Amino acid sequence: MRGFTRVVVALLALLAALAVTPAAQARKPAAGGVVLPSAPRAMWVWTRPDPKTLVDYARARGVTDVFVSVPDHLPTSGAALTWVTSLRNLAAPAGIRLQALGGDVAWIDSPTTAVAWETEALSTGLFTGAHVDLEPWMHSQWNTDQGGVLRRYLSTLSQLQNATTLPLEVDVSFWLWTLTTDAGTPVDSAVIALADRVTVMSYRNTATGTDSITDVGARTLAKANAAGRPVRLAAETNDLGSDAVSLKQTFWGHTQSQMAGTLAAVDAAEAGVRNYAGIAVEDYAGWSALAP
Repeated sequence: MRGFTRVVVALLALLAALAVTPAAQARKPAAGGVVLPSAPRAMWVWTRPDPKTLVDYARARGVTDVFVSVPDHLPTSGAALTWVTSLRNLAAPAGIRLQALGGDVAWIDSPTTAVAWETEALSTGLFTGAHVDLEPWMHSQWNTDQGGVLRRYLSTLSQLQNATTLPLEVDVSFWLWTLTTDAGTPVDSAVIALADRVTVMSYRNTATGTDSITDVGARTLAKANAAGRPVRLAAETNDLGSDAVSLKQTFWGHTQSQMAGTLAAVDAAEAGVRNYAGIAVEDYAGWSALAP
């Protein structure tokens, strides 16, 4: 009996040594030696790369949501629909969700156009929701009628929210808290109230400390978390220019490994935030162009 017991104990010890916890699995290298992040990643895709290459790249980096730019009238768009369908057929088995991405600044003056885009894109059944990157500060009247632009911007978001039962995720620039609506509500709070999820455009290339990703994103992240909205922070990877302000906003010129380390530090800093949903990377073209 003692011999049998010793065998059982030895087997249990061996199994314990071989066991891998979910946390350890999250740190295991993926294909190509890339270490998967501890929190989910998302990624904007504005171009139409090879679907398999894109899915393989996303899966290897822990990307669970891809924001896919799609044109108006997607169901009758021909090549665009074919490409998105191919991408969806590969992404779904890999556990990657697609969101229809759009945000023409002209939508601020024509919400019916925005709703038509959303309705047609989501009617294809290829997406789990809509992702809106609508930037009112790019409107031609921003400097002359900021209040009017903001009113129409929020109205457009409201109509997009009301036009679908699928989740609406909205990009929010980290500084929108400095502006207020006619009712005195900070604009970022107004956007959060109209969205199911938000992504804070916290474009910096340091994790913590003054003027970092966590620092500039802190206010809006806290508001979204308090409102029970899943909230992502965001990182930029494209070449924005050589001046000091542009350089601090992007990981362009860094390696993918360096960026992964910085984003891991962001994940660690936000680990206690209940609704923190990871980091979105702008965008596939910039990220994949970084040196390993």
